[in-house]
Amino acid sequence: MNPEILLPPLEAGFEALMEYLSAHVLTCLIPAFFIAGAIAALLQREAVLKYFGKDAPKWLCYSVASTSGTILAVCSCTILPMFAGIHRRGAGIGPATAFLFAGPAINLLAVVLTARVLGLELGAARIAAAVSMAVIIGLVMAAIFERGQKEAEGTATCEIPPSESGGEDKRPGYIPPLFVGLLVAVLLVATSGLVLLPKAVIVGILVLASGWLLNARFSDMEKASFFGETWWLAKRIFPLLLVGTLITGIIGYYLPVDLIKMVFGESDFVACFVASVIGALLYMPTLLEVPIVGTMFGYSSGAMAPGPALALLLAGPSMSLPNMIVIWRIIGSKRASVYISLVVLLSTAMGMIYGAIAL
Repeated sequence: MNPEILLPPLEAGFEALMEYLSAHVLTCLIPAFFIAGAIAALLQREAVLKYFGKDAPKWLCYSVASTSGTILAVCSCTILPMFAGIHRRGAGIGPATAFLFAGPAINLLAVVLTARVLGLELGAARIAAAVSMAVIIGLVMAAIFERGQKEAEGTATCEIPPSESGGEDKRPGYIPPLFVGLLVAVLLVATSGLVLLPKAVIVGILVLASGWLLNARFSDMEKASFFGETWWLAKRIFPLLLVGTLITGIIGYYLPVDLIKMVFGESDFVACFVASVIGALLYMPTLLEVPIVGTMFGYSSGAMAPGPALALLLAGPSMSLPNMIVIWRIIGSKRASVYISLVVLLSTAMGMIYGAIAL
């Protein structure tokens, strides 16, 4: 085979990989890994199970899980370490997958940008459909996989034993959530649209405050557990993200964009389903889905109907090929297959419903 034929797609793959590394590793993934490590190592199991456990009231856990994305500016890959941390800490598969979908699907920045650039109606439809989908996905996953598997799931998800609390009796109960909150603040500020200098100053202050709190209020065993969990998640997830992003870039090179645009003129099943599948495969960084739908797929110019536009906005940010690979490793092939199928089919259905209403 002629090497010149293989070179352009490989260049496209490496270009996508380098863009991902430069845009997301420092500001998104590193804080996300530390947040996941803190959740897994420092938060009491009871605090996690209160909101995400199998026995938590459904109205509470699904309300929290389905709206969690409004405060986290995360993409389909950045949400993974947080999902892994929650799952490893004993959360039910239903609330955990609802959180996994909702995190990138309805983050506040993306929803606001959708409403401003693509129209208020599409922005409102995105919020309503994403929250509804998160709840439905969680309930279906729980109904299929949680019945009679509480004991098995508890042992399967915790490969590293929960940390022993050396200083828990001597410190207020709000300290661990405060530490996690500071790490979340680092993620939010680092991914915000602030000017670089003020952003760097605020992030620096938050990092120093987090470091002081960790050193002053947590035992050596807790600190070791925190860094151990963070490293475990990073070495398990990050290499898969790199490989998946490279493959996604190569696939994107061969994507027949002009031909695909011809499919999206109506809000029928085929258009919405194809949009959902494309969204599920392509990696869309947070906020980038708006220009992709508006410009590349022609929604702003009228070439793309409302139905497939919404389907792409729902499946695209919440899933990608790298995301699927990691989910497969975290929760197993059966659960991952059901979750991926639910996202694609529900995105298709929501697109068709919105397309019928928007006519």
